[in-house]
Amino acid sequence: MSEDKTAEQQPRNELPREVLEAGPSEASEAIETVGTQETRRKVADESPEMPQASVGPSGAEASAAADEMPEPSPTGRQRLMQSLWPPRVSRAQLIVALLLFVLGLGLAIQVRSNSDNSALRGARQEDLVRILDELDDRTQRLEDEKRRLENQRTELETSSDQAEEARKQTVEKERQLGILAGTVAAQGPGITLTISDAKGTIEADMLLDAIQELRAAGAEAIQINDVRVVAGTYLADADGGGVSVDGNKISQPYRFKVIGKPQDLEPALNIPGGVVQTLEKEQATVTVTRAENIVVDALRPAKRPDYARSSSR
Repeated sequence: MSEDKTAEQQPRNELPREVLEAGPSEASEAIETVGTQETRRKVADESPEMPQASVGPSGAEASAAADEMPEPSPTGRQRLMQSLWPPRVSRAQLIVALLLFVLGLGLAIQVRSNSDNSALRGARQEDLVRILDELDDRTQRLEDEKRRLENQRTELETSSDQAEEARKQTVEKERQLGILAGTVAAQGPGITLTISDAKGTIEADMLLDAIQELRAAGAEAIQINDVRVVAGTYLADADGGGVSVDGNKISQPYRFKVIGKPQDLEPALNIPGGVVQTLEKEQATVTVTRAENIVVDALRPAKRPDYARSSSR
């Protein structure tokens, strides 16, 4: 009993027997080891218990918190896309779009019509002067015709013998209509247009353009070879080549005898992009000759209408 009690009362820091029996150096190392162990034991006994790490919120709580968070505001690009798509078209916008389309179409037509006059834009100064002179001549002819008709009306109103004056004017009108209808011969100043087509490239529509240009320049009587040209004349491409006028095939060279003012007729054919230039592009030879007296003697028979009758009031 005495030994056990003595053992229990032995202090905890008493060195073990092995240390006491060891040498000085070994004892020193043992003492340091025991001191370190005792220090660690004291620190562990005196330190408070560490609290457990807090656990984050559960999955449901995190989801609820995420739902309560405000949505981020859209960016500028997103707002632009939302305003453009899907498109919202009002009635006013449709009307404006239609007006813009009509305006663009009109501008396109205007530009195209201006481009059609490219031949005049590229013309020389002397050609433009000649075209202006021709327009002035046409204006003068219309003014002369207006004055002539006004004089006839004045003569009818002021003549003492209105019946005789009316008869004279009727005879003159009949002569003029006979020339236009081709039932009487005519002579006067004018030009001769000769077209030689060695390669056979001239078509009926080209000769028709020449007739129309001459009429616009004031031609009063036209004859192609042996065929009189009247208001109802038609031209067509003949079988086997060549051109037919009113069903009569004519051979080349095509010879136009035209009565009118030579100073108006010749420039009308030689304008840039006109008849002569077009025919020469087809490698045809064109000559225009002025003459003081041109005889147009090819005649058309006068046809009596089957159904039309003059009405008297």
